[in-house]
Amino acid sequence: QVQLVESGGGLVQAGGSLRLSCAASGSISSISVMGWYRLAPGKERELVAVITKGGTTNYADSVKSRFTISRDNAKNTVYLQMNNLKPEDTAVYYCNALKGSPPRNYWGQGTQVTVSS
Repeated sequence: QVQLVESGGGLVQAGGSLRLSCAASGSISSISVMGWYRLAPGKERELVAVITKGGTTNYADSVKSRFTISRDNAKNTVYLQMNNLKPEDTAVYYCNALKGSPPRNYWGQGTQVTVSS
């Protein structure tokens, strides 16, 4: 089992910044990919950003150039630096980890990000 604990959400004005953190614990060996997804009211869950153990990243088009995902393998933690936040970024952000073969998804409890206009 893998436990994921997120932190760093909150309320911020448009144009502001937040940094989310996700700490993984438990059976963390062979976690290959970690990332962030978000779920906004009335919308489907969408991928925000992912990063492989080797550091390869992928972003949703809507957050490219504004968000940066990074990973500290020694601390088993993944970060999401969010700059120039927009009201449409308002959502619950979930940390995700892929582990094993075939890969199995693990999810955090979610952290609320609210951007006011």
